[in-house]
Amino acid sequence: MSEREQRIRIAVVDDHEMFRAGVIATLQPYFDVVGQAADVEGSVAMIAQTKPDVVLLLDVHVPGGENGGGAEILTKSRAYSPDTVFLALSVSDSPQDVGSVIRAGAQGYVTKTISGDDLVSSIKQVHEGYAVFSPKLAGFVLSAFQNGPSANGAFGGPIHDDELDRLSNREQEVMRLIARGYTYKEVASELFISIKTVETHMSSVLRKLQLSNRSELTRWAADRRIV
Repeated sequence: MSEREQRIRIAVVDDHEMFRAGVIATLQPYFDVVGQAADVEGSVAMIAQTKPDVVLLLDVHVPGGENGGGAEILTKSRAYSPDTVFLALSVSDSPQDVGSVIRAGAQGYVTKTISGDDLVSSIKQVHEGYAVFSPKLAGFVLSAFQNGPSANGAFGGPIHDDELDRLSNREQEVMRLIARGYTYKEVASELFISIKTVETHMSSVLRKLQLSNRSELTRWAADRRIV
């Protein structure tokens, strides 16, 4: 068998074309990229057709389908490609987002701060059957499996929060990063948006949550265990 035939076949899912292309360019020297997609429906169809060894799910908030995001892709793809394993790579490290894709069957979950070399290693590890998580996620993932889902089915906290539900998905991403101490510039870099857009989202978050500043936001998020 040739070296090329032995290479792991991967597919990449993300709705941001430029970021998806960048990740693919990083991984192509090490893997055979057999497919890519930008939404739930396209991802399920692509996985059914290509049957990759590993699917790299670059965000858990993939649009389309029934608003189930990455977890919905996992659930719907299983019947078409049961041997495929999934590794989530997302800007979000909230218990709710991690829990949703892990419950759906993902083999690992790492954040977009990961280096290229570590991402290559993580893909190889999940292909070999290991569970892979970013160090900052490992603690509550382990706790979640030890304690099991709470009564409302969530890992580490409630799925629904009346105040949290006021925020859009993008506002929640900005909120969580700001609450963890990221600067506006760092948030802009993480989410591939402008600093002005970060400021606009942050103003909206504070207004919707009736908070005055980022210190109050940090306490608010910590109380809900979403940072």
